Amino acid sequence: MVRVGLLYDVVRLEEKMLIEQARSKNVITDLINLDEAVFDLSANDHFEDDLFLQRGISYFRALHSTKILEDKGARVVNNFNTILVAGNKLFTTSLLNKARIPTPRTHVSFSRSSALKSVEKLGYPSVLKPVIGSWGRLVSALNDPESSMAILETREFMHPLYRVYYIQSRVKRPPRDIRAFAIGGQYVAAIFRYAPPGDWRTNTAISGRAEPCQKTPELEELTIKTAETIGGDYLGIDFMESEGGLVVHEVNNCTEFRNTVRVTGVNIPGLIMDYLVSISKS
Repeated sequence: MVRVGLLYDVVRLEEKMLIEQARSKNVITDLINLDEAVFDLSANDHFEDDLFLQRGISYFRALHSTKILEDKGARVVNNFNTILVAGNKLFTTSLLNKARIPTPRTHVSFSRSSALKSVEKLGYPSVLKPVIGSWGRLVSALNDPESSMAILETREFMHPLYRVYYIQSRVKRPPRDIRAFAIGGQYVAAIFRYAPPGDWRTNTAISGRAEPCQKTPELEELTIKTAETIGGDYLGIDFMESEGGLVVHEVNNCTEFRNTVRVTGVNIPGLIMDYLVSISKS
């Protein structure tokens, strides 16, 4: 019988679905709350769990706890390198461009003055994103010089992370994006995410609407190539439909899947558990 340590800091519907699927497949799950966990770096640990499933929402908790476990010899899904890259938009975009996977045109600057020059080169409208963050938080539209200067000025008084100015050109697209899922390097499902009324962001966490998205050769090929490039065991990959084809604008290593399961009927938590069982025996 396979035993999985499920690392978490918040029990969302996704974690409940994973636990339910584990039970149905006779997989033992040890729940490890990262809020309460204590890791002894000096101890020579022996793990009863065959592997660990990292579901920590916090990028820094997930990254550091995964590093500790891997250095002690444990197998963690997703692994440290995947979390490091996928959790940082700059690292993700840089690696995707190296692999010649299409992304929005992106500039990175490290001061307000150079960021303003970036926006001028990219053109208005552009989008300012935090390099680390999710659910559309602190994503700002840069529509004109006056508002851009005000938005960039606020970043100067925030944490140094927010003074890494990651700016992308605003892609001409329908009022939606595509969230595709890869497990074990293979495409499994996708949804359209539509922006809620009065907003341009498509995150379902801010009331974006989900609808099924049919697989196309382009979508499947780019999903698989992105998964190979980032190296994750399971990923959520976000695409936009540009005038020149699909572009990847974000990769998620601890992705939510409740809406994908709801609108497509694809049992993503079950597929994740099947995958964990398969790699535990390899």
